Amino acid sequence: MRILLALLVSFAVTTVAGKLLIPLLIQLKAGQSIKEIGPTWHKSKQGTPTMGGLMFIIGIGVAILILGWKGMLEGSFTHIYVYLFALVFGMIGYVDDYQKVKHHRNTGLTSLQKFVLQLAAAVAFLSLMRYEGALSPDIYVPFLQTKITCNWVVYLIFAAFVIVGTVNAVNITDGVDGLCSSVTVPVAAFFAVIGGVWAGYAQVGIFAGALAGGLLGFLLYNHYPAKVFMGDTGSLFLGGAVAAMAFACDMPLILLLVGIVYLCETMSDIIQVIYFKLTHGKRVFKMAPLHHHFEMCGWKETKVAAVFTAVSVLFCVLAYFGVADRFGV
Repeated sequence: MRILLALLVSFAVTTVAGKLLIPLLIQLKAGQSIKEIGPTWHKSKQGTPTMGGLMFIIGIGVAILILGWKGMLEGSFTHIYVYLFALVFGMIGYVDDYQKVKHHRNTGLTSLQKFVLQLAAAVAFLSLMRYEGALSPDIYVPFLQTKITCNWVVYLIFAAFVIVGTVNAVNITDGVDGLCSSVTVPVAAFFAVIGGVWAGYAQVGIFAGALAGGLLGFLLYNHYPAKVFMGDTGSLFLGGAVAAMAFACDMPLILLLVGIVYLCETMSDIIQVIYFKLTHGKRVFKMAPLHHHFEMCGWKETKVAAVFTAVSVLFCVLAYFGVADRFGV
């Protein structure tokens, strides 16, 4: 019940925040700069307010404080750790967005600056979760009911790069109206179910419910044609949230399933770059990342978002069955 209430509170707060935030962003001229290398028809989006991720960040924060209060009184702060970790990434994204808006170009922080900040945040979060006893260096393998035991230092290195990779994969997915938020709703629902079924992850479930509600509220403004973009503020926050929930539930490999869309988007980018360099100009995809390829094939943005979300739903259901045996379900 608290998970559902968290969804409703987050949805309501995000919706109200959007009503207030979008006019403010317009007033501040916080418009998105569109990349020259992107699809030509995206040029019409130039100037659409960005940094809209602030609205669901606020909504989620309010919801988890209210609905997670009981758990905090009992000494459980996992949902707060997850939120603060995601918030750090959101702040990195905010700085990036601010630089873009200030200088009116689609470049903010350098790749190295973002990587160092993200890696530091990942190591800090993992160390905290380990200290709290919520994280073990044993990697649970879905479906196989087995664990791979690792040395803590080896695990820390592996986990930090998984987090940074996940965060940037989610960021890459944010390229079509409503896509990143729509794809992430099933992921949030998966972790909400995990929290609702298994008491040990109740606080993670509350955060996940709030995340789903915040994204649904955001979609009221971000569906095609978008009135606002989440910006790196929102997409890096979402990436941090998805990664943090997986590690808070001590099942990082589940990201391969629930994050299948993010993974495909990233791999399409990597494959395109490598093949382009090896063949001196040839391409595998009409345009990368993957959502742009389908756009170039004639798909409308609404179809891209709908199909990618359906894939996300399918793999999140598959992920549930992949971990159910772990809990004797």
